[in-house]
Amino acid sequence: MMEPAPGEYNASELASEDIISTMPENVITHILDRLPIQYAVRTAILSRNWRFKWTLLSHVVFDKKFSEHLARLGGENWYDERNMNRILLHLKGSITKFDLYIPNDKKLDAKDINHWVMFLSRKGIEEFNLKNMNLEPLKLSSHLFSCVKLECLMLRNCSLYPAPTFRGFPNLLSLDLYQVAFENGNFGDFIVQSPLLEFLKVSNCDSIGKVKMAEIAKLKNLKWLSFPLCMLDNIAITGSLIIRLVGHFSKLQELYLDLRMCRFLGESGAAKSVCTSFRCLSTLILYPIDFGSDIKLLFAFEMIWSSPELQTLKITATYNDAVLPLAICSSALNHISMGQLKLRFVVFKSFRGSENEIYLIKNLLACSPFLKKIDIYVNQSMMYGGENGKLMFATKLLEFHRASTAAEVKIYWS
Repeated sequence: MMEPAPGEYNASELASEDIISTMPENVITHILDRLPIQYAVRTAILSRNWRFKWTLLSHVVFDKKFSEHLARLGGENWYDERNMNRILLHLKGSITKFDLYIPNDKKLDAKDINHWVMFLSRKGIEEFNLKNMNLEPLKLSSHLFSCVKLECLMLRNCSLYPAPTFRGFPNLLSLDLYQVAFENGNFGDFIVQSPLLEFLKVSNCDSIGKVKMAEIAKLKNLKWLSFPLCMLDNIAITGSLIIRLVGHFSKLQELYLDLRMCRFLGESGAAKSVCTSFRCLSTLILYPIDFGSDIKLLFAFEMIWSSPELQTLKITATYNDAVLPLAICSSALNHISMGQLKLRFVVFKSFRGSENEIYLIKNLLACSPFLKKIDIYVNQSMMYGGENGKLMFATKLLEFHRASTAAEVKIYWS
């Protein structure tokens, strides 16, 4: 009998080798977890062996796309607690990821959601994301704080009730809170009890309470921070105070400081002398910087020139006074060691063509030999000098020395 040539197989051999049906369960789970949940459930029609394979899912994602998919199938009533319960109760093993999206025109029963949280707390949940788009906050039960294996937590428009016995999330790496309130308990205590935290984003959380500087400074592992400074429990906020705070995060790579509703106090020369270098910081976002305030503008300069590895800079300008601000005195910057930067990309928004804006751009162009692009979005309606101001602003930018021959400056008139 002749041996088959390499690459040739008999039909009977192919039929007997059913690779799909003999795949290990962990491989099947990895495949299913990468599919939208509606497609994962549809694998039940592939064969008799695959009828209940979808119950091996460990990622349950009821996101916006899933909501829209069900709405197209059978109207808004399909995206309800009953259908979600059916899916959850059929799942066999651990559930490591759970996403829930609640549309603004849909109100799910809070009792059902809290039952799901209790169910997930026993299933080894590691990532929990809840986006509540309704106007009314969703009250989450204390069962969430029993999910001690949590590594990622994202909440939008919720109220939390930490249990008195809560001792933190020992494995939490990422925390993203938007419009979240702590009904009892202190937010500072909450984050301090998550010592491994690397990603922290807090926004639109007016009712979350104040945070002591000493509490947030304990997060030594932070690599990504987005934080409104108005949440700091300090009456006297100064530029040097914030620079000292950021200096505690030696691993920080991306920083977004929200300076809204935050008033900086002036300080003496001795008080503001800070020798801090942010060695890992590659992205800095300041929103907004009052270009009519020497204090805040000097703070922005010091943040930039204290970041030798900075590659991306984004600044949104504001002016708290209606009058044209005085140009910053260059001698006021003598305490800053103007050195070379590694900036690649810069974005300025809401600029008006003031002397302070021009002074900042001039220094960045002169000190950034690797610069590729500066995008400047100018507020035409608020432009100083009107049409003549536009021409003067553009002309000055063309005249500035550029350390990078490849640096491109684009102005967007909006």
